[in-house]
Amino acid sequence: MKAVQVRKAYDLVINEVEQPKLVSTTDVLVKTKRVGICGSDMHIYHGTNPLATLPRVVGHEVTGEVVETGVDVTTLKVGDHVVVEPISYCGECYACRKGRPNVCEQLSVFGVHEDGGMREYFVLPEKQLHAVDSTLDWNEAVMAEPYTIGAQATWRGQVGKGDTVLIQGAGPIGICILKFAKLQGASVMMTDLSEERLAFARENGADRTVQVGSEDVKERVKEWTQGEGANVVIDAVCLPMTFELGIDVVSPAGTVVVLGFDERPAQIPQLLITKKEITIVGSRLQTNQMPRVVELLNTGKLRHDGLITHTFALEDVQEAFTFVENNPDKVRKAVIVFD
Repeated sequence: MKAVQVRKAYDLVINEVEQPKLVSTTDVLVKTKRVGICGSDMHIYHGTNPLATLPRVVGHEVTGEVVETGVDVTTLKVGDHVVVEPISYCGECYACRKGRPNVCEQLSVFGVHEDGGMREYFVLPEKQLHAVDSTLDWNEAVMAEPYTIGAQATWRGQVGKGDTVLIQGAGPIGICILKFAKLQGASVMMTDLSEERLAFARENGADRTVQVGSEDVKERVKEWTQGEGANVVIDAVCLPMTFELGIDVVSPAGTVVVLGFDERPAQIPQLLITKKEITIVGSRLQTNQMPRVVELLNTGKLRHDGLITHTFALEDVQEAFTFVENNPDKVRKAVIVFD
């Protein structure tokens, strides 16, 4: 079978490898149908993802069809359409005991710490696969994992009905967060440099948008919230300056949600945190969000609505990565098609 592997920085190849086999009685063999290209995949391709080791078969936004199950598999059967929950964990460390396996001490992410789904077949434990409605288009199903990031960010921010939510960044993850903030009944302002991205955000329900190259975000938030500040700020840009801005514009008793991996320090004064009693939380991957996402997909309450802009055949995977890299303003989400 064919597998897409990053051997070293900027060295992407399609290898012929042996088809994987079931090892455990709870293993499931899946034929891949779609794989989304994520920003983290691009970082692995660039050799700049601090968590990945090379060589690596990339791909964690994955959907496919079950072709074989272990004898003890009870929730899935041959022919089922499934989406991947790409984390495995120990179940015993403090994070796992607190119900937060997404930050397990021994966390392993499919497509990052271990070979992922950008191959024709893969094997995963039953617990990492979730069945979706077989009538659901593959291009809808492949968005399940990105949606869990949006679900997690809004959960960590405790976004509720009537809240004002500022989302910094209208890229794919920002749009996924927007979808869940609106499902929670919040009013949402989004910021970005790209007017095209902001227009797409408005099409997907953003109540206000701010073009940061020509408008003052702080003043726009003040005007929008009548001086109160945004109740929740979710930073999907992930730069020191956007983190600092979030602390500045969040309301008293508000929450700032951070998704970034930037190692550069930000200049955050303690006074604002204490004076406004701000809650600052990280949001990584997801905690038990997949069942809710699957239900929303199955009932039609979640649709990509143009979030997927480009599809590429497996044999054109190098073209896909090059296109994504060279056309950030044209690509919202690119998907590799396995048929």
